[in-house]
This record gives sequence, C-alpha cells and structure tokens, in this order.
Amino acid sequence: MRTLTPAILLAPLLLLSGCGDSDVQEVRAWMKQVDAQAKVAVPPLAEPKTFIPFAYAQADAIDPFNPNKLLAELAKASARGANGIKPDMDRRKELLEGFPLDTVKMVGTVQQKGVLYALLQVDRGLYHVVAGQHVGQNFGLITAITDNSVSVKEIVQDAGGDWVERISKLELQESKENTK
Repeated sequence: MRTLTPAILLAPLLLLSGCGDSDVQEVRAWMKQVDAQAKVAVPPLAEPKTFIPFAYAQADAIDPFNPNKLLAELAKASARGANGIKPDMDRRKELLEGFPLDTVKMVGTVQQKGVLYALLQVDRGLYHVVAGQHVGQNFGLITAITDNSVSVKEIVQDAGGDWVERISKLELQESKENTK
C-alpha cells in the first residue's frame, strides 16, 4: 500500500507537467508577426446624396382625386361604350354555360321533326342543343347549326371595359374510329 501512495501522488504531477508552456511562445510570436504584417484596408463610405424636396406648384390645378372629375370621366366612358351591347345578367344560366367554350366539342348532328340539333360533348357528357340556346362562359348564344359546325356569338369585354360581340365556331370533330 505504501508503494501505491507515491505513485498516486506522482501521476497528477506528471499529467500537469504535460500542460506546461512548451511551444506556446512560438505561436504567440508568430501571431504578433502576422498581425503586424496584415494591413486592413476599408474603403471610405461615399457621401450620402443630398435630398432636394419637391415643390408642388400645381396647387391651383385640378385635383386628380376630386369625385366630380371621376363622375365626369365615368359619364364620358359610358357615352363611348353606349353601343347597346351587353349581356343579360338577369337571365337564368343554362347548363352548358358552366363550361369554357374551348372544352366543348361538336361530335355530330341529329334531325328530329325538321329541327337540326347539334350534339356537343363536354368531358364525358353528351348534350343536344338547338339555335337560340346558350353555351360557354362568355354569354355565348348559338346562332346557327350546320352539319359540320355550330356558330356561337359571344359577348365579351374588351380592354377598355366595353362589351363587344365575338363570333366563334365549333367545328365537327372527326372520330378516332373513322381515321383508322
């Protein structure tokens, strides 16, 4: 037991001797040398631009936010757009008016009691329509039906907000079975 006591006391002393200041002086000298040689160059900041306030000299001009001016412009616009064309917003919508016209395909015609019906396909549904019915989301009115096409008169708004008529045509779609 006596031989172990000096060994136990000697072990921490040996461990502490490893923590001595052996090469730290060399590292510190190198860091001082590098720090003395390093030159930090920070460019100076540019002077801020001087603010020149804007003097509003149009105090006696027409106020652009005046409600009377807005009413006058609206009256001019309604006079320009008074071409009489506008959709009937109070009319009850028909079934085929819920689909865009580009998704509607004409797949055939049927004649019953002297009336020519067009067969229109939307997705997987098949519908028969006559002239005078509405189709498409732009207030489209079927104006004529032939064996090969359906003519549709749509009422759309142009870039100026005026209602204009646009004529569209649904052509008969050839079936895939006939092309084989």
